[in-house]
Amino acid sequence: MPTRSFHRTDRVNAELRREVGALVHAAVRDHALPQASVVDVEVSRELDIATVWVTALQPERSGEVVKALKDLAKDFRHQLSRSMRIRRVPELRFRYDDSIDKGERIERLLRENPDSGLGTRDSEKQ
Repeated sequence: MPTRSFHRTDRVNAELRREVGALVHAAVRDHALPQASVVDVEVSRELDIATVWVTALQPERSGEVVKALKDLAKDFRHQLSRSMRIRRVPELRFRYDDSIDKGERIERLLRENPDSGLGTRDSEKQ
């Protein structure tokens, strides 16, 4: 029977993604911030730092969202210490994930110029 390796960091990542996602959702509502959501969480190997990747519904206001979340990071950490069964909650560092914005931009460019030849092979052109 094959064995799967589950690392502790993977479990902590998943739990933090759920917990921080709920905290961010509540903060957006309570502090009248632009709509934001947690995309991913990456915990360092030592479990002392967690990078929280967020995205915003309004990309032009992403700086405002990340700044507000950075200001709330200590409060979030304190709340997490009460809700999570972990000895030491990692320091939260919020970063904006612009991969969705880049994907939308590429898709828009492809729609605006459909006959650019992208995605077709030379053999299909002939």
